[in-house]
Amino acid sequence: MPKSKVRKKAVYTAPADRRTPVKVKAAGPSHPIYVGVMLGVMLLGLAWLVVNYIAGESIPFMADLQNWNFAIGFALMIGGLLMTMRWR
Repeated sequence: MPKSKVRKKAVYTAPADRRTPVKVKAAGPSHPIYVGVMLGVMLLGLAWLVVNYIAGESIPFMADLQNWNFAIGFALMIGGLLMTMRWR
């Protein structure tokens, strides 16, 4: 039985317009204020939930919000957590 012929593939070369190097601006560390705001937002959300559990019924505006207090507290904590993605 004869051997099959091996086809040679041409080597891929990128188009000339896509071969130009692009300089990426090196991002430095985050500003200390950004880190403080990030941690502050997370702690504010935690404090909101703790205050809601401990004294939520005796604080008038928190009593009016009822179950929305959970949404506010978790939204603050998730906002701080999302800020960590841009932290360097």
